[in-house]
Amino acid sequence: MADVLSQGEIDDLLSALSTGEKDAEELRKEIDEKKITTYDFKRALRFSKDQIRTLTRMHENFARLFTTTLSSRLRTFVQMSVASVEQLPYEEFISSIPKMTLLHAFEAPPLEGRLLIEMNPQIGYAMLDRILGGVGSDYNKIENLTEIETRILSQMSSYLMDSFQQAWQSLVEIEPKMVDLEVNPQFMQMVSPNETVVVVSLSATVGETAGMINVCLPYVVLEEILPKLSGHYWMQTTKKTRDEQEEQKIETSVRQAQLTLQTVLGHSTISVEDLLYLNKGDVIELDQGVNDPLIAYVGSEPKYYVQAGKKNQRLAVQVTEDFKKEGDQ
Repeated sequence: MADVLSQGEIDDLLSALSTGEKDAEELRKEIDEKKITTYDFKRALRFSKDQIRTLTRMHENFARLFTTTLSSRLRTFVQMSVASVEQLPYEEFISSIPKMTLLHAFEAPPLEGRLLIEMNPQIGYAMLDRILGGVGSDYNKIENLTEIETRILSQMSSYLMDSFQQAWQSLVEIEPKMVDLEVNPQFMQMVSPNETVVVVSLSATVGETAGMINVCLPYVVLEEILPKLSGHYWMQTTKKTRDEQEEQKIETSVRQAQLTLQTVLGHSTISVEDLLYLNKGDVIELDQGVNDPLIAYVGSEPKYYVQAGKKNQRLAVQVTEDFKKEGDQ
């Protein structure tokens, strides 16, 4: 991003040009020289800015979903957000993470190849301690993972995969599944060292423990769906046809919904004193005429005109017509 001059710096520059301290031609040459930048072929930028923005939005959704899942499972404060998204060689990514960390390698059919999620050991052990009944303390003994700890962390990975799948379903239907849980990044060689990968860094907080979670997406895995990462794909308006079975399920669910049906015999207004002295056999006059139809309510809405009576020695009402409000045709 280019530096932005403050108003004071602009004033000083104009003053120097007007007094002759700076030459406009020399200044123009300096600007032209700054336009020449060195290109590193080892760090080939194979993802466009538009595709990076799409990946950023998807993983912001992933962070929200995983935050909700962990909060309900761990019963503690969890917060995650996207800190940065950048593309770099795979070798540089492996060199930048700790020597001992939690590496979740997984496949996501129909995508070909493996993806990688690296989790800071402090975050992993805070979750592990919370699941085992602790307060969520962070202690790092990653080099001595027991079989029980490995199994529990693998179960936690299933929550990670579920959130990842939901975040990606708007782009492509994937079925992520864990294939390996490793602690040493030197043993995790998924692609060639010079292969370009996108690294989405998430800032994570579990209880009082903070750390980073990195999602590594190799270019060779995403190559076949790159057109879907462009903004033009998201702007397309495709109409989805509703499945007939889905309509039937909705209709069945609505028909089985329980509603309250009640009939009001009338209303009356009396004083508190009359209410206190009511006795058995007293009569309360209602505002409802004897020959006027009663109104049946569905929930709190008037629905039918009904007539009171008995059926099988029980009080009942007979629907005579639909209720119509004033002004209804």
